Amino acid sequence: MSSQSLRAIIDLGTNTFHLLIAAVEEGERVREVYRERVFVKLASDGIETIGPGPFERGMETLRYFAELIKGHEVEQVTAIGTAALRTASNGEVFVRRAELETGIVIRLIPGDLEAELITRGVLAALPPLEDRILIMDIGGGSTEFILASEAGVHWRQSFPIGVAVLQRRFHQTDPISEEEIRALDEHLARTLVPLRDMLEEYPTQHLVGAAGTFDVLAEILRDPDATVHPTGQRLKLDRLEELHFQIVASTAEQRLAIDGVPAERADLIVVAMLLIRYVMEIGDIRRITVSEYAMKEGILLGTEGLPTV
Repeated sequence: MSSQSLRAIIDLGTNTFHLLIAAVEEGERVREVYRERVFVKLASDGIETIGPGPFERGMETLRYFAELIKGHEVEQVTAIGTAALRTASNGEVFVRRAELETGIVIRLIPGDLEAELITRGVLAALPPLEDRILIMDIGGGSTEFILASEAGVHWRQSFPIGVAVLQRRFHQTDPISEEEIRALDEHLARTLVPLRDMLEEYPTQHLVGAAGTFDVLAEILRDPDATVHPTGQRLKLDRLEELHFQIVASTAEQRLAIDGVPAERADLIVVAMLLIRYVMEIGDIRRITVSEYAMKEGILLGTEGLPTV
C-alpha cells in the first residue's frame, strides 16, 4: 500500500464517534479527504454498562460510517475503542456485534497507549518544541496528560476522569452547586496526584489541549493575532475566565444560548471547564494552544504498538 492510499480511522469515544478518511503525504502531512463526528454518548446510561439506547446509537453510527468508507474506496480501516468500550461490562458484546453487522473490527486499547497515540498526533500538529508543554486530551471516559519537550516525552498517563464520568457523578443540579464543585475539586486533587508531582519535577506554563472542549474553546477564544501553525490555535486567555464563570454559573438553557457552545456539548462542558481550571491552577498555566490533531491523526501517522486482531 502506498503512502498516498486512503485510510479510515474510527475513534469510538465515550461521548463521540469520529471518522477520519485521509492519506499521509511526504513530511508526515495529513491530507484529509473526509471527517465527521457523531455524538453517540455511549455512557449516557452509565459507563459500567452501555444502555440499550446508546448501544443502538453506536451500531447505527458504525453502519453509517461503513457506508461512507465503502463510498470512498478506502484500502485500510483502523477502528479504536477507548474508555467506554474497555470499561463497560458489555463492551466486548458491542465489539463482536459491530464486526458481524458492519465488518468493522474494533481494537480495544489501554489508556497508556491512547496517551501515546495522542502524543504522536499532537506533536505532528505543532512546530518543533522550544519549551516544555503539557498535553491534555479530555475524553468522555478518560483524560490523558503528557509532558513533553524538545528532549522528548517525559511522562504520560491516562486518568478515569472523562467528562461523561465527572458529569454523571458531580453535576446533578443545574446550575452546578458550590457543594458539587468542591466535591469535584477534591476528587481531582486525589486522582491527579501523579500529575501534580510531575509538574513539580517538569514545570511548564504551556498547556496544549486536544479534542472535545478544547475545540469549542478554539472557536470562541481563538487569538487571531497569534500565528502558531496551520494545525494549532492560540487562545486569548484574558477572555477565558469570563467564559468559565459564564458557563459554570449557567443553566442548560442558558448554555445553549452561548455563542459557540454546540448543543451536543452543553451538558458536559461545565465539568470540562472545571477540569481545565483545576489543571491551570496546579500548573500555573499562562498559555494555551489547541491542537487540531489528536489520537486519530496519531494512528494515521503510525500504527506500531497497536494490538493485532
